Amino acid sequence: MREPRRGLAETLSHIDSLLGDGRSREDVLDVGRLSLDSGVPREVVEALLEGGEPPAEDITDRIVRRFGHLRETRLRPDGSRHSYEEIAAAFGASRASLSNLVNSRRRTAGRGAEQRPGRSGGPLASTQAGIEKFYFGQPNGWLSAEPETALDDALQPVLRGLEEQAADPMARLRHAHGLRRLAARAPQLAEEEIQLVTDWIDTILERRRAQGAHDAQGAHDAQGAHDAQGAQGAQGAPGQGVRGRGVQRAREQGAPTPGADAPPRDVR
Repeated sequence: MREPRRGLAETLSHIDSLLGDGRSREDVLDVGRLSLDSGVPREVVEALLEGGEPPAEDITDRIVRRFGHLRETRLRPDGSRHSYEEIAAAFGASRASLSNLVNSRRRTAGRGAEQRPGRSGGPLASTQAGIEKFYFGQPNGWLSAEPETALDDALQPVLRGLEEQAADPMARLRHAHGLRRLAARAPQLAEEEIQLVTDWIDTILERRRAQGAHDAQGAHDAQGAHDAQGAQGAQGAPGQGVRGRGVQRAREQGAPTPGADAPPRDVR
């Protein structure tokens, strides 16, 4: 069995190595989903993904908290929580056994400190196993697992998905480019040919992205020049006053231009 912290680090390292295509962890890891699946609080998931350590937590507090997490997030079809009676009856226990788990606190004989039971044998262990089985087959030990182990387990579906993509040359086309028709024709292509097609599409898409950025900049520059020219034209030609604009309107309406039919002056 792997040491929890080392196991989580190895899984994250493996995920990082499979990302490629300029992707980051944020592209494939949903913190909310990981928290839901692992029973680890969201802020603790974020800290663990950054290489931090989880806060100290008593094992019984962890069991009780995750039991509450299951009741709040794995609901009946009508949206209500499963009752203690319903859960206990599913594995032949009583409601009291669940109450004892939730409220379990023992005082060590002769000492003032509280002693809380872990996953030792006996009724407590069987109660935990029954709860885990009731809630859609949670793996044995889910309630009491260390945060690193719980998160590591929740990351495994993500890791398997990335491994499948890496093993399947068409996965990049399906996931990155959505080329379903080409993916459907994959059996007709050799693996080397599929890889060539994938690289070719990557190159074309990169060129189109670069061209799109260039065209957008050109359009922006052209619009700026057009706006500047329009603003200059709106000011009118130099020397054109109110009378000039009146003459222009008169010409357009067919009216005689003031001064056009006046007799020539005698210059003698």
